[in-house]
Amino acid sequence: MTAPVTVAIDGPSGSGKSTISRRLAAAEGLAYLDTGAMYRAATWWCRRRGVELTDAAAVAAATEVMPLDMGVDPGDPTITCDGVDITAAIRLSEISSVVSAVATNLDVRAQLRERQRAIIAAERRPGGHSGGRGIVAEGRDITTVVAPDADVRILLTADEAARLARRARELHGTVDDRAIAATRDEVVGRDAQDSTVSTFLTAADGVVTIDSSALDIDQTLAVVRRVVAQARQEEQ
Repeated sequence: MTAPVTVAIDGPSGSGKSTISRRLAAAEGLAYLDTGAMYRAATWWCRRRGVELTDAAAVAAATEVMPLDMGVDPGDPTITCDGVDITAAIRLSEISSVVSAVATNLDVRAQLRERQRAIIAAERRPGGHSGGRGIVAEGRDITTVVAPDADVRILLTADEAARLARRARELHGTVDDRAIAATRDEVVGRDAQDSTVSTFLTAADGVVTIDSSALDIDQTLAVVRRVVAQARQEEQ
């Protein structure tokens, strides 16, 4: 049986890390964890409970008791909170525009990191979604803080123009000047805010950097899969 593998992928907004991570997990038969979605879920939960996002202590207290179920099937990573399917809701602009207030809360980060580590550990044991084969976890600080001992650690990046174009196409269906302008704050602004609490713009020692600026999804996935294959060969 193939030894379980943990793949950690970090990167800025628009780098393609979510798409690549899901496709990698599906191709390799691994579970998938979107850690960024956990911060979005915490934001949704706080708003549902009427907690002011500027009240750091209240946000941390609410997050600690958040009844969150993270789906790890790369084909259908459903996210449920308090019995409500919030998979689509947490992607709305009303969440995207304020999630950094939660994602930069150090107490919240500490809490969610423990949940993330527990999910990763569970998928390395028999009985997990992947049958104990492993997991692909993506976010901002997976390679450095959450899973620094991951078998494969990748920083997936792209230049600003490519990242803005990708996110504009995703959100607005076009890459004209208006769409790019409307997308800039979410991409550049969010990265600037999140970079105050995690390092995801430069690779740490031992982390493989893959620049996808000039690559399409299939090409990027091929490069990532080669990195994973090489790591598995080195372990044998």
